Amino acid sequence: MTPEEDAEYRRRQKSRNVVVGGVLLFFVVLFYFITIARIGD
Repeated sequence: MTPEEDAEYRRRQKSRNVVVGGVLLFFVVLFYFITIARIGD
């Protein structure tokens, strides 16, 4: 791999990691709100 291809691969992997992290954070917040709503009933 050339340095340019390697940099592009790292950039893509970093953006994918950010997306996966955001999705996981969304599910944690969703689970938290569902738990609070169930306790409130």
